Amino acid sequence: MKRPSVMVSSAAVGLALAAVMFGAVAVPAADGPPKPPGVVINHSPKSSGLYIGSPSLVILSEGHYLASHDYFGPKSLEHECPTVALFRSTDRGQTWTPVTRLRCLFWNGLFAHRGALYLMGTDKHHGRIVIRRSRDAGLTWSEPRDAQTGLLAEGQYHTAPMPVIEHAGRLWRAFENASGGTKWGERYQAGMLSIPVEADLLVATNWTFSNFLPRNAGWLGGLFGGWLEGNAVVSPAGRVVNVLRVDTPIPPEKAAIVEISADGQTATFDPDTGFVDLPGGAKKFTIRKDPQGDVYWTVATIISGDAAAIPGLGTTRKPAGVRNSLALLRSADLRHWEVRCRLLHHPDVAKHGFQYVDWQFEGPDLIAACRTAFDDAEGGANNNHDANFLTFHRWANFRTLTGELP
Repeated sequence: MKRPSVMVSSAAVGLALAAVMFGAVAVPAADGPPKPPGVVINHSPKSSGLYIGSPSLVILSEGHYLASHDYFGPKSLEHECPTVALFRSTDRGQTWTPVTRLRCLFWNGLFAHRGALYLMGTDKHHGRIVIRRSRDAGLTWSEPRDAQTGLLAEGQYHTAPMPVIEHAGRLWRAFENASGGTKWGERYQAGMLSIPVEADLLVATNWTFSNFLPRNAGWLGGLFGGWLEGNAVVSPAGRVVNVLRVDTPIPPEKAAIVEISADGQTATFDPDTGFVDLPGGAKKFTIRKDPQGDVYWTVATIISGDAAAIPGLGTTRKPAGVRNSLALLRSADLRHWEVRCRLLHHPDVAKHGFQYVDWQFEGPDLIAACRTAFDDAEGGANNNHDANFLTFHRWANFRTLTGELP
């Protein structure tokens, strides 16, 4: 997919709070709580009632970066009209400047296409599907008022900042229909949206929706809680598939591979062959194919060591509740995944998390935006899920990383 040819006005150096760190654990501050690893893009303390969610990251044509996140939590209006914040870096992620805030957007992801930027997601928690366009590197954005200007579907939908890929003359993007009840996980039905690459992305009738597949409670021997946050990926066979996060009560963590027809209209799933082991698969992950070969990469929040154990109780946490270790994984076929390197780690499970990472290839490096729950002057995050930081990371020569970063 081509990056946009857009000009960015020179902006003042932003409010970055730390330099890029390459270690697996944070370095304590001299006069305060330890700083989170990476560069802080934004900080929202727990007292604000605004937690940081849905990191997204895109590289502009001139090499500048644009990052976004939404706010969730008790003061976020996430079920009515939530807010997305955007930030720019003009120095390869060392510092970040606020760009703008947009209203009535949630679970939105950034992507570039044919000289423009787009944000695609929902207009609220379990809201309508919307898409917005910017032709000035994210300074101003279109408004999704109707089916001609970016309102793509009425109803209740779920997603995250997931990849938009180009294949066979179309763009592809996974979504979940959330109308299958009211219970988290169980309500989500897996589907795919696609559109011709030359079409106007803001016109609803240009998009093709596949059928949406409901969960089956009997899958995985009755341990299947739901699927969500699917990745559009081109398989080794050259077909688009939807690789989804899978909710299970116990390890091993898994993903589900849903087949998509060439015309984008039909989604099918075989429970006998469609589930694969994927460390970190119970939390959101982003899969991208390496432009330098036939390998797939993901950055996932894995269970490291005995982190799932609950001390003194002789039981374990659900895999989705363990978020204190972030790892780099590789696969040649989307079915067999190798943990290459543990990138970030904190020994505490309850209030520390590295999660929902969105990332991009940049030559030999991998750059990422991470939803981070970590220490701050107020005693840290509310819990490991309710993140208080958005952080930026660069892992140089990522293809050679193995083991654990020092």
